[in-house]
Amino acid sequence: MLRSWRMKLKLLLATVTLAVLLSWLYLFVGSLECEWVLLFAARDSPQQRVGRGGRGLGVVALGGAGLWKLTDPCGGVSSLKKASFVSGQLLHVAIVCAGHNASRDVVTLVKSILFHRKNPLHFHFITDSVAHQILQTLFQTWMVPSIHVSFYNADDLKPEVSWIPNKHYSGIYGLMKLTLTKALPSNLSKVIVLDTDITFATDIAELWAVFGKFSDKQVIGLVENQSDWYLGNLWKNHKPWPALGRGFNTGERGLPGWALQLMVHPGEAALGMGRLGKAEDIFNAVIKQDPALVYRLPCFWNVQLSDHTRSEQCYTEVSDLKVIHWNSPKKLRVKNKHVEFFRNLYLTFLEYDGNLLRRELFGCASLPSPPSDQLQQALEELDEDDPCYDFRRQHLTQHRVHLFFLQYEFLALPSPTDVTLVAQLSMDRLQMLEAICKHWAGPISLALYMSDAEAQQFLRYAQASEVLSARRNVAYHIVYKEGQFYPINLLRNVALANTQTPYVFLTDIDFLPMYGLYDYLRNSIQQLELPRRKAALIVPAFETLHYRLTFPKSKAELLSMLDMAGPPHPAEASFAPLCLGAPDFEPYVVVRRDCPKYDQRFVGFGWNKVSHIMELDAQEYELLVLPNAFMIHMPHAPSFDISKFRLSAGYRGCLQTLREEFHQDLSRRYGAAALKYLTAERSL
Repeated sequence: MLRSWRMKLKLLLATVTLAVLLSWLYLFVGSLECEWVLLFAARDSPQQRVGRGGRGLGVVALGGAGLWKLTDPCGGVSSLKKASFVSGQLLHVAIVCAGHNASRDVVTLVKSILFHRKNPLHFHFITDSVAHQILQTLFQTWMVPSIHVSFYNADDLKPEVSWIPNKHYSGIYGLMKLTLTKALPSNLSKVIVLDTDITFATDIAELWAVFGKFSDKQVIGLVENQSDWYLGNLWKNHKPWPALGRGFNTGERGLPGWALQLMVHPGEAALGMGRLGKAEDIFNAVIKQDPALVYRLPCFWNVQLSDHTRSEQCYTEVSDLKVIHWNSPKKLRVKNKHVEFFRNLYLTFLEYDGNLLRRELFGCASLPSPPSDQLQQALEELDEDDPCYDFRRQHLTQHRVHLFFLQYEFLALPSPTDVTLVAQLSMDRLQMLEAICKHWAGPISLALYMSDAEAQQFLRYAQASEVLSARRNVAYHIVYKEGQFYPINLLRNVALANTQTPYVFLTDIDFLPMYGLYDYLRNSIQQLELPRRKAALIVPAFETLHYRLTFPKSKAELLSMLDMAGPPHPAEASFAPLCLGAPDFEPYVVVRRDCPKYDQRFVGFGWNKVSHIMELDAQEYELLVLPNAFMIHMPHAPSFDISKFRLSAGYRGCLQTLREEFHQDLSRRYGAAALKYLTAERSL
């Protein structure tokens, strides 16, 4: 009986604590109404906000609520005006993105926004280190006009939310948007906050225009929840956090961090509500105390495709849709009457050619970055009457690059003798990946030349493969197709630049290394004391003409196969005997990661690898042949570029021109060490 009395007392104390806390919160919010609006709606002037310590950030709908705008039609500062849609106005969008998977998702979201937009955009990304590297490279190489990108370190913000009990599938990053008022610039008056799992079906400027409809007290625009979660009737003993009616879906959200702390800091025991199911629990608990804070958006601005939703009631025709939200762990596998339509719309942007989004905007002058200025100037200087114009233009083509397209586990501290296999490929060599992974246990860095649609095919292939899905030390970097030539040396440079180990094994995807080569190379690097010398280790290459080959398990078995007058043969010997001798020596080598880059003027077939070996020699690298290592070239259909080389005299003539220019450049850079190549070229 005493135990029962104590339990009742604890419950009473928890209830009283909660009541006092919520009452104090309500009074606190009421007494600080000005500060609340300062935090979100920028109701005062910039000088008043700075003087009173306020934050000028508003968050509308899919995350935001700014009442005043501080930008002129093309993004400059102007006098305060009521927010409304203005063609050319700079719109701000904030997104939390962490990890490899979210980085892929955010690209599809951005494509759907860019497809419809008519305004300059400034994306604010709160990212971990992985997403930062991926997205920074992607936007730098995408070079979309009138797009600005800023990054904020999620690690600096984690302490703000890491203490919160949370069981939502998105983990701590689902709470990160609660830190927006601290992360974003203090002079930012309003922002649209988005999740990565949404798709726009209209111009985002229509959403920005909603700012003009807010009352003086409304600080956030949200769509009502389309499920019965907050009604508490989904199952027996279902006790959700408090909410106003159905509550609000805040998959796109942004309330102040201090409101979060007032609600949760006393701990789940004091609140008596249990762990957070999701961050929107906090928003809904605050909103329930003061419903006037919210501008209710029509639900077609957030058609929620999670389980137990009534999203069909949001629209009469699918043409009414504005934003589709895949807010379920099931994502595209969720059940909905119109899910096929929604899925097709999503897949359209998933596979849409991102190069087509590099269009200029009308109404405001573009603000190009210095790299794009330099690129445009170089393109304008090209002579269109030059017989090799197409080669020179391909060299200057800016390819979009999506680094670490799949999950990759970065090495905390690589061994000083560790080595990464580096190669490049296109869709027609995809079948080599599993074999490479079976032969090489160490880290691999691959550049894949693909269209947007092919990248998704590769993703499905890799995820379905038991061999590939089991590996976390293979880095896949997508270089998106553009132009008429295969940019082979650009691909090699992308794969090379994104390695972590001190040494790299520079090879091609159609060569299978001998079993155990990874361990053999690491031992050789140590035994030959490579860290103390400037040397390149040569892995002897052989060729087989048989598609089905019993791969030799040792060098002795390989030699036995050669003695039997059958394959394999020295690589390429059947049609290019000079590949194993001067002057066109192009072995496959192991070198330090900081070796010279490949010369990107060479595209398609011919001289792309030879030029790199020549530069190593010009830098006076020792070339050391490894006696007990080997690799075997596997047969395949000829590439499109080698066919052009064989059939086109113009192609071969341009390649000769590029060779001569390369020799001249090499001689200018390295002097006497490279002069021998220019002399040999002229004597032929």
